[in-house]
Order: sequence, then C-alpha cells, then structure tokens
Amino acid sequence: MKRIKRYLPILILVMATSCTDVVDVEVQSGPERLVVEASIDWEKGTNGRVQTIRLRKSTPFFDEDTILDVTGASVTVTHDSSGTNFVFTDQNDGSYQTTSFQPVLGQSYSLRIEYNGEVYTAQETMTPVTDITNVFQSREEGFEDDILEVNVVFTDPETEGDNYLFKFQRQGDLLPDLEYAEDEFVNGNEIEWWYEIEDEEDIPPFQAGDVVDIEMYGISRSYYDYIKILVDQIGGVGIFETTPVAVRGNVVNTTNPDNYAFGYFRLTEVDRTTYTFVEDGFSAKE
Repeated sequence: MKRIKRYLPILILVMATSCTDVVDVEVQSGPERLVVEASIDWEKGTNGRVQTIRLRKSTPFFDEDTILDVTGASVTVTHDSSGTNFVFTDQNDGSYQTTSFQPVLGQSYSLRIEYNGEVYTAQETMTPVTDITNVFQSREEGFEDDILEVNVVFTDPETEGDNYLFKFQRQGDLLPDLEYAEDEFVNGNEIEWWYEIEDEEDIPPFQAGDVVDIEMYGISRSYYDYIKILVDQIGGVGIFETTPVAVRGNVVNTTNPDNYAFGYFRLTEVDRTTYTFVEDGFSAKE
C-alpha cells in the first residue's frame, strides 16, 4: 500500500535480476528489550481521565506474528508540580490503565516503570493542539487530480514552534497512516492539510461512501524528531513494530543504562473528527 506524504523523502529502490536464487540469510537478533507505548492523549471535549500505557518485549525484525506482552510491572505517572501520582493498574494483558488521570496543558509529567528489578523513567510536557475548523473533499491538491483527497483545515497559533502529528484511517482498512508537520514556514496562518491514497491494485483510492477517521495531535519538538525518523523508516504504519534501525525514545533505564528501552512517553492534546466522502459529479480522466 502506498500513501502520499508531503515533506517526506521519496526512496525509489530499483532491483534488476537476470535469474532467481534462494538465499538463506541469518539475521542476528539483538537483545530483548522493553518496548514502552506510553501515549497519554487528551481528546478535546473529554476529561481525559481514562488513559492506558502498554508494555511488551521486543521481537526479531522478521517475527511479525509474536507479541510478547509484559505483565507484573509497576507503572506510575507523576504530575511534577503538584506531586500527584497516578497509578496505572496491570490489566494482565500487557496494558496498564488508570481512570483518574488529570491532564493539564503545559504541565510536566514523569513516567516511572519498575520491571525485572530495573527502573525506567521519562519526562514530557502535555502539548496543546489547535482546533480542526473544517474538513472537506477535493481533487485539486493531491499528486493526482482524478482521485479524491480529504482536506483538513486549521489555524496555526502565532506562537512559534508548534508541531503536529496527523493520523488518517479509512474505516475498514487494517492500519492507520501517520504524517507529521511543523510550523516553520506557516506560523500563524490558516493551513489546509490534504491526504490522498494513490490508486493501486490492492488498495483503492477514496470513493463516495468511504469514511475516514482523522486525528490531529499537538506534539513536543522532541517527539516530532522521534516520530519523523520512524515515519520516514516505515512509511507511517505499524508504528510500534520493530524497525530496520533501532530508534531510541525518551525512556531511560536508570538502573542499567545499557539495557535501554524502545518507545516513547508523550502527552498530547488531540482533536478528532470523521469525514464521509460524497459524490461530486467528477468524471475520471480517460
């Protein structure tokens, strides 16, 4: 499946072969590491009290069918200014949940995980996001003017340094698609962010009746740098799978630094919406 992403480098790999041989390559497996999926997302219009953190162990790159959930860990998030602790209770399936979290925009929080006699920590600030003001369809902004795209409109705040993560998922598709943006050249302006699916045999482009779920997150600069590397590597899908090059996040093993974890502790505000494509009377090019 190919997704269209602006600002992402395009890598074209051309392979020419005159014959086909079966070659067995032994791929070395790195040490098993803790993988932390700690995304504290506060949806606009909700109280944000229910939050979930997921822990698992890393698996070899080509082992796509094995998920090693981590149970028995101690997981706590602390509001750094007030000292309030939010305990995430083990659900015995690799997830840890709280129903009493108190999100405050612009405030710093610390994550603490105790697992197998080692302590992992991270610190982040809850980052706000502007409102999505309009969503519409068109055929004019994308790379191909005979297929539909969805357009998300928002106004970037006048303060510099705003960073965004977009998540698009057509209902019925297996995986979402991720895109990132910064306001370096559009600070303080109204922005139309378009997204389309290129016409391919396995995945068709958008058509009338399709429903796409849209999420826009405000993210810190450090998380922007992290997610940019991941999206560039894996094309925006399977974001928590093992990548060809290990990307270290902000989770630090304070007991044994050499046994570092994968993953990231982020706190974001998110605006969510849904768009349904309609007939627009357009005749595709012959």
